[in-house]
Amino acid sequence: MSGPVLLVLRLLITASIYAFLGWALWALWRDVQQQSALLANRKIPTISLNIRPAREELRVSHFVQPEILIGRDLAADVRADDETLSARHARLTYHHRQWWLEDLQSTNGTFLNRERLYTPTVVVSGDQVDCGSMTFTISLATESINPPTQKIPSQLDDLD
Repeated sequence: MSGPVLLVLRLLITASIYAFLGWALWALWRDVQQQSALLANRKIPTISLNIRPAREELRVSHFVQPEILIGRDLAADVRADDETLSARHARLTYHHRQWWLEDLQSTNGTFLNRERLYTPTVVVSGDQVDCGSMTFTISLATESINPPTQKIPSQLDDLD
């Protein structure tokens, strides 16, 4: 009699373990889906650069990508054939919900509001950046960049 009882108990314990593992995997999958939806809805705000290369007329460029490379390199997003500009002179990156300007060890340096840049620094609308003999003014979009949030039901909602 104890043999069949032990077999049933083993089967119940095994089924309980598999049910718990299935529930844990389902909860993890659901969390990954929610996080990917939040990341997919996060928008990078538009950054506009009023660029004035040396001896050229003003041009305006708009960007929505998270990284903007400035230099003489053919792969640079803001490119100018200027000997005072390094091939990879500076970089604008969007992270931590802010735009950052970083000098990429350029020969002539990068200046933010006429002060030499040594470390990555947050930029705001109206900042003036000098790279070599090229000058540009930063203009950031004012639209909201917060991703939509989902309301998580709490136990207090059940009391209403």
